[in-house]
Amino acid sequence: MTSMMAKTKTPRKTVPTGIGKVLKRLHYPLDVILLCVRWYVAYSLSLRNLEEMMAERGIEVDHSSVHRWVIKLLPVFEKAFRRRKRPVGRSWRVDETYVKIKGQWKFLYRAVDKAKNTVDFLLCAHRDKAAARRYFEKAIAQNGDPETITVDKSGANLAALEALNAERQTPINIRQNKYLNNIVEQDHRAVKRIIKPMMGFKDFRCAPRIILSGIEIAHMIRKGQMCDDGVVSIAAEQFYSLAM
Repeated sequence: MTSMMAKTKTPRKTVPTGIGKVLKRLHYPLDVILLCVRWYVAYSLSLRNLEEMMAERGIEVDHSSVHRWVIKLLPVFEKAFRRRKRPVGRSWRVDETYVKIKGQWKFLYRAVDKAKNTVDFLLCAHRDKAAARRYFEKAIAQNGDPETITVDKSGANLAALEALNAERQTPINIRQNKYLNNIVEQDHRAVKRIIKPMMGFKDFRCAPRIILSGIEIAHMIRKGQMCDDGVVSIAAEQFYSLAM
């Protein structure tokens, strides 16, 4: 166990104050919990993959326990990450990708700036003006006003932006250009690759939103979007520091 943890840069065993109340009810060592949570959202692994990997290391963990840890801890991690996320550029590329939930396709709205940094994300049941507007309002509230937003030929996205501009003193410059949106379409792949082994989500209301937020956080950390107070550290250490 000790050698395994050393190789994988697992966090310190001290219980952090930020998630202490949550961890009291989980009844497993902190390093095991955080390792499983990070592996699940950072790599293409299923819950049963993690159960087998832990068993090979002499740790008996049921896949349902890992799922419970993920659902309880990731909201805490997202809140901590939001406070430490680096500012993004003011030229955004927005696009939607598909996520299967309970056998039906839902829509994950995402955006990156021209440097490929993730702006924000939002899972929606529909691909329409109302959903697009919710996404734009969330992204602007979290990241500030953009100068330019580039979308594809989607009429819903254009209608949502035009409705927002009608209420703004300084309108956002809107561009419809599929070629310029290639960078966000390519960025979808990193997220979809992690989702694939999960074999589809079973409920739209809670788990998919939480798990997708964890996947996005791990992806943003890997892209260097988290402030680390000037300390150079690997992505795993930055992820674990969100629990402190």
